[in-house]
Amino acid sequence: MLPVVALVGRPNVGKSTLFNVLTRSRDALVADMPGVTRDRHYGICRTNEERPFVVVDTGGLSGIDDGLDGLTARQVRLAIEEAQVLVFVVDARDGLLPQDRTILDELRRSGKPIIAAVNKTDGLDEETALAEFAVFGIAATLPLSAAHNRGTEDLVDMLLPLLPAEPDEAEEQVEDGSIRVAIVGRPNAGKSTLINRLLGEDRLIVSDVAGTTRDPIRVPLERDGKRYTLIDTAGVRRKARVEEAVEKFSVIKTLQSIAAAQVVVIMIDARENLADQDLTLIGHAMEEGRALVIAVNKWDGLDAYQREQCQRALDRRLVFVDWAKQVYISALHGSGLRELMRAVMRAHASATKELNSSDLTRTLEKAYESYQPPLVRGHAPKLRFAHPGGSNPPTVVIHGSRTKHIAPAYRRYLENFFRKRYKLEGTPIRIEFREGENPYAGKKNVLTEAQQRKRQRMIREMKKRK
Repeated sequence: MLPVVALVGRPNVGKSTLFNVLTRSRDALVADMPGVTRDRHYGICRTNEERPFVVVDTGGLSGIDDGLDGLTARQVRLAIEEAQVLVFVVDARDGLLPQDRTILDELRRSGKPIIAAVNKTDGLDEETALAEFAVFGIAATLPLSAAHNRGTEDLVDMLLPLLPAEPDEAEEQVEDGSIRVAIVGRPNAGKSTLINRLLGEDRLIVSDVAGTTRDPIRVPLERDGKRYTLIDTAGVRRKARVEEAVEKFSVIKTLQSIAAAQVVVIMIDARENLADQDLTLIGHAMEEGRALVIAVNKWDGLDAYQREQCQRALDRRLVFVDWAKQVYISALHGSGLRELMRAVMRAHASATKELNSSDLTRTLEKAYESYQPPLVRGHAPKLRFAHPGGSNPPTVVIHGSRTKHIAPAYRRYLENFFRKRYKLEGTPIRIEFREGENPYAGKKNVLTEAQQRKRQRMIREMKKRK
């Protein structure tokens, strides 16, 4: 396992900005307001290729132990417990505050090496900024500006001697071969609760307050011999209701997580039934071509009549994705999770199934014989052969003539025919038509002298008959 370094400090001191610089990513959400980060966010720093290490971005310690601040503080303490080195981030512009002393006392009680990173020193006298924090008595204190990537290399050089010995060769292959599963839905649908239940621990903050999750959090999971990377995302509301800039960025991160995933699990609150926003999220997943599973959560709180009405509504409104498996679960109590993970496995297997050209062509011939496409200007489109065009989603490329005029209904017929033939469940299928160029297009046949004389004789004969 790679060594772990935790970034700890007050809210809005620049921990997420420093995290993005060290991991060379934009995974952590950054905004000029306190309390944006709440869950633990993991990434790998490869600035020194010989000694990579895991960086943990944490929420700010506000000194309040109630509500969301208390849940955030618990996540920070879990990060402190699992880290080998702690980076105490302070704000040079705000100066030394009593809250910094309280946090430092808690870090020292952990007994782990501490580095004091004095952030936001751009435009300030570094010696003066460091002098104010000299009362900490931390030998490893350095100035930096995370926003401008100044001083971060010195921070890495200071970290490396404090890290444990060389890691195992298993190293950074943490997510290799794992199935990336994005859990998306509206606020308060139970996404974080589901991941905590699958993990068997309180890995993510769960609260009745809508919009608790802001950053997309990636969590590794091994279940029944299979490895997954679960991506918890922020709840997506209707665009008209999104006003704060932080929530807008959270929605963008959620859509990016859908694009990065291999399987998308749409969480639906059974008590509120299917909303238009759920259909919008399903549409985004289909546009990205991602395998899809519909998870109807909070099923345990409904009586028999409510369940029947909910199932009818889902069947009626989800007819355009009838290939997606519907699973009824309770994330809080854990019912239906086995069926959910099986549906995820089947959807991933279908999305990544390998197809071959000869079998696709034979299937296309059977589909064409069973039902031919409608005539185009008196001529039937010809479908000659097919070959695979990619996976995730499965793509079938069909070559023929007059394919530009094939009706959408016939395209859907071919999708359903291929789906039934190859038993593809939980994944969309893309059909691409290719039409070969006519080699005689634009060319005129020039008649010889003999052909011209023959043509003239035929014209005269026709006139005589009239």
